[in-house]
Amino acid sequence: LLDRNMIPKISDFGMARIFARDETEANTMKVVGTYGYMSPEYAMNGIFSEKSDVFSFGVIVLEIVTGKRNRGFYNLNYKNNFLSYAWSNWKEGRALEIVDPVIEDSLSSLPSTFQPQEVLKCIQIGLLCVQELAEHRPTMSSVVWMLGSEATEIPQPKPPGYFVGGSPDDLDPSS
Repeated sequence: LLDRNMIPKISDFGMARIFARDETEANTMKVVGTYGYMSPEYAMNGIFSEKSDVFSFGVIVLEIVTGKRNRGFYNLNYKNNFLSYAWSNWKEGRALEIVDPVIEDSLSSLPSTFQPQEVLKCIQIGLLCVQELAEHRPTMSSVVWMLGSEATEIPQPKPPGYFVGGSPDDLDPSS
């Protein structure tokens, strides 16, 4: 998703050929790719931009932290939706409960290594990357900055794209 200079690039599916050098957004009539990693605007309308890659990156970050795959995820409590699972646990203050036990187990032998705040930061950034609207997602340079900075105040995410909520309260991130 990033080149060697940390510049976001359109990746996969040969979409880069459709982009003119000076374009920041493009449209295609034929949507190709792996559902679950495609941004909502691309999967539904064929519109893609650098923010489409940001969405995919967010899904991958959440997969790494949880040890679960977006595709094939099944959980009745979250209506069979990986992003709803991550969002609901975040919103309810239970984000650390979704962390892959392998991560916790591998760090338990090194008592001072596990840093819950860093894991929470990764989850928060992952959720910011999968926001429903492209304009609500950070740029990849902002993502790199947030990941690398200790003093950064990270915005609170809103419900992600493809969110399947159980109540209207799920749509208000401030409640």
